Amino acid sequence: MPDSLNTPNDLAPFWMPFTANRQFKSNPRLFVKAEGMHYTTSDNRQVLDGTAGLWCVNAGHAQPKIVEAIQQQAQELDYAPAFQMGHPKAFELAARLVAMIPGDLDHVFFTNSGSESVDTALKIALAYHRAKGDASRTRLIGRERGYHGVGFGGISVGGIVNNRRFFGSLLAGVDHMRHTHDPARNAFSRGQPEHGAELADDLERIVALHGAETIAAVIVEPMAGSTGVLMPPKGYLERLRAICDKYGILLIFDEVITGFGRLGSPFAVDHFGVMPDIVTTAKGVSNGAVPMGAVFVRKGIYDAFMNGPENAIELFHGYTYSAHPLACAAALATLDVYREQDLFQRCADLAPYFEDAVHSLKDLPHVIDVRNMGLVAGIELEARPGAPTARAFEAFLKCYDKGVLIRTTGDIIALSPPLIVDKAQIDTIVGTIADVLKDIA
Repeated sequence: MPDSLNTPNDLAPFWMPFTANRQFKSNPRLFVKAEGMHYTTSDNRQVLDGTAGLWCVNAGHAQPKIVEAIQQQAQELDYAPAFQMGHPKAFELAARLVAMIPGDLDHVFFTNSGSESVDTALKIALAYHRAKGDASRTRLIGRERGYHGVGFGGISVGGIVNNRRFFGSLLAGVDHMRHTHDPARNAFSRGQPEHGAELADDLERIVALHGAETIAAVIVEPMAGSTGVLMPPKGYLERLRAICDKYGILLIFDEVITGFGRLGSPFAVDHFGVMPDIVTTAKGVSNGAVPMGAVFVRKGIYDAFMNGPENAIELFHGYTYSAHPLACAAALATLDVYREQDLFQRCADLAPYFEDAVHSLKDLPHVIDVRNMGLVAGIELEARPGAPTARAFEAFLKCYDKGVLIRTTGDIIALSPPLIVDKAQIDTIVGTIADVLKDIA
């Protein structure tokens, strides 16, 4: 590393998340600035952001309106408690959010991350059935390869092996449906795969095993992101909704990644036309500028809690930083930017170009699948014998050296550029990946 005021002289104290700490600290990659579509590194190189940070900077970096809103809010009201108190921007933001989402998802509970949103949704689901007198409904159903954050609830219903295996037995009373990835029938699909709607019937197997009267909720990502970009087969989400309706089970959509324009619609709820009972969000709600999450619930769920004495707390749950003033200011400004720059429609308009670009990688070395929707894509590489993940990680490092940030999960390259990306930048991202794939063994 060069000698720079931006280079810390001791990297050891920070235990980095989801990182090979020893490898990183032997050759660190440090960002010191970001603007628009680019990061600036500590050695003053420009790196094109092909991942929207971590799926979150949907409007691009350092949007002036968002920066100004945060600065002004810090001067005006830096913090206010959300327990038995409030501040105006929390209520303004909630009203604007529920106006964006279809159906009767008309109440919002604020959190600080996707992980907190998931744990909140699971707790609300359990408490809802108890409030209705169905206290036997305590079982939660996730899906293999699902990612729902890193809280104990989220990793319990999640299905990524390494996220679970080190942490003991996790929550009791959890089961998992089969995942939907079927490369034998669906490789190189564009948008939703043709095959696999019947995989939703795996919920029927779980109902038969445990009894519907024991099951509180099913949680799925409409499009599974962190596991490697898995699209829902045509008809799958509709079938899952029908089975949940049949047995009185709540359906939770984890839209931490798909929410706020990633698929070319405000939410996956709009994109797929399937109405869940609860929706978890985070990331794009505040453009990643201040940590925030929001859980949407349908009117009937909220109303079920509102039957006791008016002075009684209805839900014993919350966070010190729920509806933090700076987060609310950032989120309100973010919603303005989405609207004023018409970024959701921009995503929809660019999606066909992005699709053609990523599928141009089909015949390159090591590529065994490409899948896409909106401005998100997964490029799956054949694993090296005896060295899973190594090939994709080498591609990540080489792309970074060439000035493009990608994300890898297992042997899959995941792309999710900010919605402000242009066609030339898409060409740069995909062209860099192509050059790297030709260069690695």
